[in-house]
Amino acid sequence: MAFEPKQAAGDLARAEEALARGRRLLERAAWTLRERSLENGSVSASKLDESQIVCFDMALGFAEVTAARFAILYALRAIDSGAGEIEARFARLFAAESLHALRGRVGARVADYGLTPAEVHAALEHESVRALTGECLASRFVESLGASVIETGTAGATGAYLLDEQHEMMRGTFRKFASTVVQPLAEEVHRHDLLIPDAILRPLAELGGFGLSIPERYGGLQPDDHDDNLGMIVVTEELSRGSLGAAGSLITRPEILARALLKGGTEEQKQRFLPRLASGEILNAIAVTEPDYGSDVASMKLRANRTQGGWVLDGAKTWCTFNGKAHVMLVLARTNPDLSLGHKGLSLFLAEKPSFDGHDFEYTQPGGGKVSGRAIATIGYRGMHSYETFFEGFFVPDANLLGGPEGEGKGFYFTMAGFSGGRIQTAARAIGLMSAALERAVVYARERKVFGRPIGDYALTKAKLARMGTSIAVCRQFTYAVGRLMDEGKGEMEASLVKLYACRAALQVCNEALQIHGGMGYAEETAVSRYFVDSRVLSIFEGAEETLALKVVARALVDRAENVGVEV
Repeated sequence: MAFEPKQAAGDLARAEEALARGRRLLERAAWTLRERSLENGSVSASKLDESQIVCFDMALGFAEVTAARFAILYALRAIDSGAGEIEARFARLFAAESLHALRGRVGARVADYGLTPAEVHAALEHESVRALTGECLASRFVESLGASVIETGTAGATGAYLLDEQHEMMRGTFRKFASTVVQPLAEEVHRHDLLIPDAILRPLAELGGFGLSIPERYGGLQPDDHDDNLGMIVVTEELSRGSLGAAGSLITRPEILARALLKGGTEEQKQRFLPRLASGEILNAIAVTEPDYGSDVASMKLRANRTQGGWVLDGAKTWCTFNGKAHVMLVLARTNPDLSLGHKGLSLFLAEKPSFDGHDFEYTQPGGGKVSGRAIATIGYRGMHSYETFFEGFFVPDANLLGGPEGEGKGFYFTMAGFSGGRIQTAARAIGLMSAALERAVVYARERKVFGRPIGDYALTKAKLARMGTSIAVCRQFTYAVGRLMDEGKGEMEASLVKLYACRAALQVCNEALQIHGGMGYAEETAVSRYFVDSRVLSIFEGAEETLALKVVARALVDRAENVGVEV
């Protein structure tokens, strides 16, 4: 049947109507949770924690229906651009599956959500919802979409990118780099747990990859007059498609340090560090997480004590990614010993050391201070290496206190500024990894024969590929849209939603890619086994999904909730 743009636009409008009902139901649930959690007129964190299971489900549901809405807007743009056939089907399938999942979540614990059976039935069994799920979850619809994913191949299997000329050029440049430089080295790095070789680091520096978040006036690629989160997202996606561990996260650490410096650093500090970061002359690591404190940044205990001309660091950090190769570490330390001050007693330091190769390092300063590190063995995400790091009387001069004397006690705020792009960038890493997995799965589905037929001819394989392609298309366009919002100074909530959903989706997509490969998918000689173990880290770092769902997304939904009515 020929593609009819007007009909597709009408179908998408009806899908949006159905989604709106699910969204209003979640908003109603958020309001009931708010009323249940009030204490002296404000939401009590401890009372809200009594509903953790519901809060987690609500956050996931809201992430999915929000992603579905952005997918519909994307499909409409694709239609306007002269495309839209596969994009519209992706959007409708995702909307249908989001509402179907919401039925299961809310229907299983209606009273816990503070809703009535009549409210749930009115929202999720409405004619518009039943029509959407009835058509788009039908075997024929899903199987046909999977066939299209196979037929369009790796280049067009997930729809049009719809980027402007500048960002399309960036995508093409780094896609070529990932394909020709990173991918040929990725398996060796992973299997032998190697450090990222200079064969990747040098050309990435030459392309300006380390300066994507650094303004042009300091030698970077970012325009001086505005942020370019979308550029960072596009490049991260393509590098992660080459390898998550050997390339996809290389630009994350300079981005965090650059954002922190731009937020609170002195002009002298910016001039001293940013140009060298942008050129790749120096590499950096982030030392924030501590052995007993992960997402609870305000409780950090590593001490920084005053001494003549500077500060002395004592304590331990963990999960300091790339810390062996790093020349400078961004260290969050407690400069005020009064723990009751919480985050107000923390400061940030630029602690310098030589770069080391290997899984262990130790550096002793002329004055006797020492920093040492030991790489943490992990099942995936190899190449970057994350280190346990120990500071023993390690001296940092006053000039390296971020922000100078005025920066003392402001380390928490500078850290949050540094991590502001981390969630959206992690979503981009997830998309790149998923894309690589789908590419391998499509090729294998075409070539591998079982019972005399390519496995791609079978309905179940088509259904798997349809859902894989849908997840990637939706996550990509959701992430791009949020990147554009962030460039306008908006989108903080949406960045949390897209990170929450995309990282879960990556694990599912990479798992299905492995399953399509059967026994060969479990063998280390196939790349999909690497994609699978790499995908597992995404929902842990840059904010574990539980913390993100409960403390960020659910809390924000409850805080802003209003008494939204639901038709019954």
